[in-house]
Amino acid sequence: MKFNIQNTKVYGLEKAIKASGNPMRTIIETDEINDKDLLRARKLGSTRSGEGHDNYLKGIIVQMDVTAPLYWWKQAQRYHWFDFVSSQSTMHCLLKFDVRKQVVPQTNSKVVEIINELVNEYHSLDEKDARKKDLWHEIIASLPSGFCLGATMTTNYQQLKTMYLQRRYHKLKEWHDFTKWCDELPSFLELTNIK
Repeated sequence: MKFNIQNTKVYGLEKAIKASGNPMRTIIETDEINDKDLLRARKLGSTRSGEGHDNYLKGIIVQMDVTAPLYWWKQAQRYHWFDFVSSQSTMHCLLKFDVRKQVVPQTNSKVVEIINELVNEYHSLDEKDARKKDLWHEIIASLPSGFCLGATMTTNYQQLKTMYLQRRYHKLKEWHDFTKWCDELPSFLELTNIK
């Protein structure tokens, strides 16, 4: 298994670009965006994160399905506006996964063998066997960081800008794949002026 982002949907792009001009308006405009709106949105979107001038980027909502190893999820969860809509559950599905197919290729094969042996032992026990509960806890506690889970996520362009700037030179290949995905989002590079 490998890192993957799919089923991406972007909402509110034009509305947010138009809203970037609201601080200077006495009446909220609802007409189509024009060249002036785009120029202003690019200028505001390219300001440094944290200044607040790029707040309109929060109005560009992104939803996607991400499949990633646990070591990537631990880092991604630090971002406040990178929200789980719903995710695969180890609680409900751990014993249904084929562990060999659910890990990144770099996962040590001996670790995978150990997990599979524990799962097989679990399945061999009678439902009333008291050891079953402890064995399940051992399996979940022993999962390798290379174990992949999928989740439907929601975020926005402002948060993606922060993630991109903080992670584009990261050691993990998954973050490079993530920033390449951001590069393909409609008008993302144009509005954030990331170089």
